[in-house]
Amino acid sequence: MDAKLPTRAPARIHVARRPWYTILYLQVLIAIVVGVLVGYYFPDAGKAMKPLGDGFIALIRMMIAPVIFCTVVHGIASMSDLKKIGRIGVKTLFYFEVVSTFALALGLLVGELAHPGSGFNIDPASLDPKAVSSYVTRAKEDSLVGHLLAIIPPDSFFGALARGDLLQVLLVSILTGFAISMMGEAGESVARAIDKAARVFFGVIRIIVRVAPIGAFGAMAFTIGAYGLGSLVNLGALIATFYLTSLLFVFIVLGTIARISGFSILRFIAYIKDELLIVLGTSSSETVLPHMIQKMEHLGASKSVVGLVIPTGYSFNLDGTNIYMTLSTLFLAQATNTPLTIGQELGILVIAMITSKGASGVTGAGFVTLAATLAIVPDIPIQSLAILLGIDKFMSECRALTNLIGNGVAAVVISRWEGELDVDKLHQTMAHPITVGEEMETQPA
Repeated sequence: MDAKLPTRAPARIHVARRPWYTILYLQVLIAIVVGVLVGYYFPDAGKAMKPLGDGFIALIRMMIAPVIFCTVVHGIASMSDLKKIGRIGVKTLFYFEVVSTFALALGLLVGELAHPGSGFNIDPASLDPKAVSSYVTRAKEDSLVGHLLAIIPPDSFFGALARGDLLQVLLVSILTGFAISMMGEAGESVARAIDKAARVFFGVIRIIVRVAPIGAFGAMAFTIGAYGLGSLVNLGALIATFYLTSLLFVFIVLGTIARISGFSILRFIAYIKDELLIVLGTSSSETVLPHMIQKMEHLGASKSVVGLVIPTGYSFNLDGTNIYMTLSTLFLAQATNTPLTIGQELGILVIAMITSKGASGVTGAGFVTLAATLAIVPDIPIQSLAILLGIDKFMSECRALTNLIGNGVAAVVISRWEGELDVDKLHQTMAHPITVGEEMETQPA
């Protein structure tokens, strides 16, 4: 009788578990809680922590221009079919416009149904117009023609990179990418060099992101110390309505889009939890822009599509800002007892579709776009913006979070629309997400 060969037990893969205190999102979460406590119990000390948050944001922002330039240029230069670039661009702008309109309409609808401003009975004459004068001035300067001309760097090619203006950087990046792609074989070596430069910049990002908990602590301690939790209570109805509306948009609108595209919005949110917590602490979605590009590529989205969609979305796909604009406009109308007809509300929707374009993810940009909208709608007294000054910092966090989720979903959806999404990798990565530190150690820059 032949001896039965012993069967080998399948090898087990042992994944080294990192200590919980080294996981970035837990560090950021703890930092946010500590920041809230410091700001609440020691307001003066909380205000003094502002440089920590500002410093972290500045560190990230100094890397945004080179990262976007290298990513977009390499993505376009590596495409042999220039028509494909135009096709992706048209699809991207079409998607952004449709989803942004849904966000604007949802804010308008919820504002009309919930009436968060009813009962305030605020006399606009009692408000200090000087409190919002700077926002009004910036809004008036932000005309459509001026906005279009601002896309072009006023001084030089390198001036756009030095200033870090997203739209200007995007313009020079697209032009450079096209120029390299038309060079043929000679352009391939240039594209490889730019790709290597991108790896250097992403390496710097990996170093900077380690101090994210310090930045989140400083920003949150300052916010609570400067504005206090009392401002949340006074205008709690509006804040609650805005956060609820944003949740409805994420889970219903974006959730439906995600489901149609073959993935779960809940799994997607879990996948980018690190970035969401950093944004929550800093109130700016720009702080995670470079890392979102890497994360979407790791999720299976096409590198060329991600390189175009994510940077463009930071100016043209601001879902949270759109909800805030229409909802806050109705709130101010209700709070000042300013009656609006259906025609005027639809007019606000159209105006907001224009004024919302081009606002970057910088903290406070949503407040400027709201001022621009009110400047065109004379019925609502523009000095009523002073009502929102005390809570805008808290509102900006929700705006930034919603904007970030919307742009991430857009990158995956348009990659699938273009037929360049690795579906198997998408499902596998979402089923077994890894932390930032683990991902950075196992993935090339």
